[in-house]
Amino acid sequence: MKILRPSDLAREHGLSTQAVRNYERDGFLPPAERTPSGYRIYTEAHAAALRAYLGLVAAYGHATAGRIMNALHDDALDDALRLIDSGHGQLLRDRETLDSVRRAVNHLTAASHTVADRAEDADSRTIRELAHRLRLTPATLRNWEGVGILTPMRDPATGYRRYSASDIRDAELAHLLRRGGYPLEQIAAVVQQIRSAGGTAELAAALDDWQRKLTARGLAMLDAAGLLGHYMRMF
Repeated sequence: MKILRPSDLAREHGLSTQAVRNYERDGFLPPAERTPSGYRIYTEAHAAALRAYLGLVAAYGHATAGRIMNALHDDALDDALRLIDSGHGQLLRDRETLDSVRRAVNHLTAASHTVADRAEDADSRTIRELAHRLRLTPATLRNWEGVGILTPMRDPATGYRRYSASDIRDAELAHLLRRGGYPLEQIAAVVQQIRSAGGTAELAAALDDWQRKLTARGLAMLDAAGLLGHYMRMF
């Protein structure tokens, strides 16, 4: 059995020796044996555990990675696998959300000239006009306004809501995502991204970045699975 020091494990990953000791203390590594003088004795199994933990961090984040390692060391394999399954499920939901938002943005981009022309012709729309256009009720639009999806201006003379071209765009996007079953809070976040980005073209670039991050997370999960499997065969 090859004996390793905390510094040996730390050096491989650019960590401090205290970080390695902390990971053992927190149960992310198996307990180390001690020499008669009290020094820790690490083995290749500890090195594999550290690789697995850091791989899980890249794939699932610090909190979930720690819970997975804790479950393994507590002989709760099914709990560890359930956490891993949950991470894969979240990744799939994120992919589906991205696909839905991308389709919605593509739809709005294709229809942007039509929407703009209609908005210019009408100058702005009342709540009843917009509701009629989308085949919704005014109460639904007021509800969307309440969660931040729509931010119409108010007519200074009458106090009535007036919806501009950007409001119509936001309403059409919300309508598409709502039909896809997405909750209002999530739709509000997407619409706010469009506003902060400055339009659908800028959001499309942000979605490309989101796609790259999801791909990186998926690859990190594959790497973590290999490292975790190797470690599990050692203990």
